[in-house]
Amino acid sequence: MDYSGKHPIQEPFCAQPNGPAPSFSAEAFFNTDKKIKTISLNDFRGKWVVLFFYGSDFTFV
Repeated sequence: MDYSGKHPIQEPFCAQPNGPAPSFSAEAFFNTDKKIKTISLNDFRGKWVVLFFYGSDFTFV
């Protein structure tokens, strides 16, 4: 439990080679629509997906 006793503490996810990716949702910028939309891994079920994340680039500063 966390210190308040309300929620269990979850260990951070560590990806393993050849293992499944965790289910997630995130905001992504779609250049074709010029909009930010919420996507989830389930939106791409059955398709090849490349996950790319680099927190310092592509920010709207």
